[in-house]
Amino acid sequence: MKKSLLALAALSAFASVAHAQSSVTLYGIIDEAAVYESSQKTSGANTAASPNVGGKKIAFDSLSGLNGSRWGLKGTEDLGGGLKAVFQLENGANINTGGFGQGGLEFGRQAYVGLSSAQLGTVTMGRQYDSVVDFIGPMIFADQIGSAYSALPGDVDNANNGQRINNTIKYTSPNFNGLSFEGVYSLGGVAGEITRNSVYSGGVGYANGPFALAAAILHVNQPNVSYFSNGAIGASTIGTAASSVTTISSPMYGGYVNANSFQSVAAGGTYALGPANFGLIYSNVKFSNLNSGLSAISATAGVPAGNGVGSAIFNSLEANFTWHWTPALQTGGAYSYTKGTSVQFSGAPLAATGTNNTGGVHYSQFSLSTDYALSKRTDVYILGVYQLASGVDSTGTRATASINTLSGSTNNHEGVVRVGLRHKF
Repeated sequence: MKKSLLALAALSAFASVAHAQSSVTLYGIIDEAAVYESSQKTSGANTAASPNVGGKKIAFDSLSGLNGSRWGLKGTEDLGGGLKAVFQLENGANINTGGFGQGGLEFGRQAYVGLSSAQLGTVTMGRQYDSVVDFIGPMIFADQIGSAYSALPGDVDNANNGQRINNTIKYTSPNFNGLSFEGVYSLGGVAGEITRNSVYSGGVGYANGPFALAAAILHVNQPNVSYFSNGAIGASTIGTAASSVTTISSPMYGGYVNANSFQSVAAGGTYALGPANFGLIYSNVKFSNLNSGLSAISATAGVPAGNGVGSAIFNSLEANFTWHWTPALQTGGAYSYTKGTSVQFSGAPLAATGTNNTGGVHYSQFSLSTDYALSKRTDVYILGVYQLASGVDSTGTRATASINTLSGSTNNHEGVVRVGLRHKF
């Protein structure tokens, strides 16, 4: 009898442990490469009175590869009844300096906690990705084997996850026979003005066999405070110096980040045919009500003193393909075209045009990449991106090439070559 009671107690204890089963995983990616840039700006505007000579550059980089280098912790706890607690903390890491990515934030890539149910979906809260990243991102060449360099100039539509969203609550649906959707909302945190600094995003996707389709929207109020800043939001003061976007890093739209709102709408599809995969993505980005007092920006060298009027709109199209020669070897390429509409400025006529109108801007970009897996966790790759620019950009001067994550070129064309090694753990 005593043995039976002991056995029953042991089984009860085991059942309790199984019910409260939990796991924590340490993971990461190290993506290091030698990078050659044909022409990069140093600082300041590139004008006749103050030329920016810049020049060629060779350096190591661990932040703009096939994946940005990172490490993180993620875990789950079984709460019973099909419900789980989930969390994730992820840090961007610069292995060449030992520093943090994402402006020095400890967990700048993502940090959230939530509840998940296989039947009802998942609700998470914290610093997270928006729906353009979640649904459109996997379709672009940059998220496959193109690297961050092959994203649109300045990652203007955020499909390559250039910006994260703070203070968010996100709902992600279960997968309904290939159909899934999500919604994201970021609290502005300003007393008496509920919508100020707020962000909302939503997306839907469908995958069935070789086809996949998706559409998503991201809308940001006062983007210079709530979006183009790596710092936390919620203060009642206007943030200016914290903006992570400038006319040096993103001349295509750096002069427009003082808009009252920013919106990115994107849709795309992919089709797999044997060893080949094809993708087509369209995005529309709008900076509305330029020179808003709620998104103040200090005058920067080259910017027409923040005197934009109306809205700035960018339409982009990307076509890409990848080809799997073997399970270990794949090659791919992409072409993207971005067109910016005319933007009017108040004040004196712009030197570049002699008028108060920029006349629009155009970017054509070509990308090629080859990746070879040495094992399940380690691969080597080589890739190149070439870009041509024309028109007048947000600085009010003749457009210069602006490959994503680079500091812009001194002229209207630029090339970059990256030879890298990636290891996952």
